[in-house]
Amino acid sequence: VKCSAIQLVSSPDPIANMDSVRRLIGYAVGLGSTLIALPEFWVSFGSDEPLAHVAMAKQSSSFRAFMSEMARTHQIFLFGGSIPTESPNPDRVHNTTFVYDPHGNEIAHYHKVHLFTFHGSNESLNESRTIAPGRGFVKADLPTIGGVALSICYDLRFPELFRSLGEFKIIVAPSAFTVETGQAHWEVLVRARAIENQCYVIAPAQGGTHANGRRTHGHSMIVGPWGQIIDELALGEGVIAADFDCEAIDAVRNKIPALASRVV
Repeated sequence: VKCSAIQLVSSPDPIANMDSVRRLIGYAVGLGSTLIALPEFWVSFGSDEPLAHVAMAKQSSSFRAFMSEMARTHQIFLFGGSIPTESPNPDRVHNTTFVYDPHGNEIAHYHKVHLFTFHGSNESLNESRTIAPGRGFVKADLPTIGGVALSICYDLRFPELFRSLGEFKIIVAPSAFTVETGQAHWEVLVRARAIENQCYVIAPAQGGTHANGRRTHGHSMIVGPWGQIIDELALGEGVIAADFDCEAIDAVRNKIPALASRVV
């Protein structure tokens, strides 16, 4: 199975972003990929409008239909990054990832649980002002692959999330790291989650300067079960790809049976 991660520099305009996604999915399919993952908030990013997420959430059904169409048209498993969806609180949204099978059916979804708070050198962020946390963690089960752990961005800092899901073969982690946190921690976190879970990590990201001047770290990467970076894209729109090899996972788990050695 060939897997791809798509990197974007999303604008506040969902139509333009859908055009980019359509084009890049087509490119990834041309590489032979049958599992494709999008980044966090691919549908709209970089708006200074306080209620932008709420407005996007009201349109979430059309974005879900678009992702379903992409999966069905190209006969792929599509991990839909994340989009804003409505929550019980009218002033806050869920940050939600959806998974689609090659028939266009939604087979799993996950609302981001851990909400980012950051007091940085040049910017401060508090996601809880506009986002409502989800409850519970989710693993999608794919035929021929097995379990895929779902997460979004800040979740990467919480290894307990992944331990709670039991056995899986892949982590998908759509993200939009800040430049400051990304330069310091992104690669370490992605590779650490791969090493400790002895699995692949597919980490598609936002990567560039957005309409409101906000900069995201990018460096989308696919990491193997030994912790090796298989493919990476620093900045700008693009596609990375890697072959998923279940035998490579088995080899690592046999070499160091760390998961079997756990006592806590």
